[in-house]
Amino acid sequence: MLHRLTTQIARPLAYNPVRHLSVVQSILHGSPEAKRAGEVEIQQHSKVVARGKYVHAFEVHRVKPDSVEEYKKAAEKYYTGLVADKDLNVKLTGGWETLVGEQDTFVHILEYENYGGYDRTTELLRGSEHEQSRKAIAPFLNSKSLQLNQEFAFFPSSPPRSKGGIFELRTYQLQPGTLLEWETTWRRGIEARRKFVEPVGAWFSHIGRLHQVHHLWQYPNLQVRKETRQKAWQVDGWSDTVHKTSQLATYMDAFILIPLPYSPLK
Repeated sequence: MLHRLTTQIARPLAYNPVRHLSVVQSILHGSPEAKRAGEVEIQQHSKVVARGKYVHAFEVHRVKPDSVEEYKKAAEKYYTGLVADKDLNVKLTGGWETLVGEQDTFVHILEYENYGGYDRTTELLRGSEHEQSRKAIAPFLNSKSLQLNQEFAFFPSSPPRSKGGIFELRTYQLQPGTLLEWETTWRRGIEARRKFVEPVGAWFSHIGRLHQVHHLWQYPNLQVRKETRQKAWQVDGWSDTVHKTSQLATYMDAFILIPLPYSPLK
């Protein structure tokens, strides 16, 4: 997931209400037409599955191995400065370092009041002291990526909390045109998991790498994670959910993250 969160430019397509209805219907059956539809279908049927209130920016930094400590200091100054500036109206959902997965990789999730809030914040950042703080991070990076996501309506992200332990970020690259089917299947099956652990949040990509789904979980440790997942398999409906959703994905990633000291989710 982390190295695949790269920005792509899609060709805009005209929206046809009649065609859209047939596309939405065909999405549920995974037809070739739905798979060819591309970004326009995401933009339209996201109105059905999205919570719609916020935009979450996933900022992924791949840090030079010999610059991790310098990066951490510079990143803390930048992100804490953003949220402290009330004029920006941006919130930090969380910041993490990868424990299992791509090493020396850091993930920050920022929350904006929809795209209007994102546009406004971006404009205010130009030429500000925060922009200088952001530039101070650059020398420590091998690469970086940005993806804009929206929350699933049935799976809003959790408020700040300090429960300790680890986080698991799971990413699914879906076949184009299968988002509605994925959402429907997950919404029905998620109650099996909720019997043992509450999800932290779930998102689908809007701008950047398209047709991606992310969901985030928190556990005390890896052993409890293993035991919790095993319990879920004993509940009716969960195995069917996993079976159906796995058929909709072209790849799946699971990364274990540890929260940074300034992360609101920790």
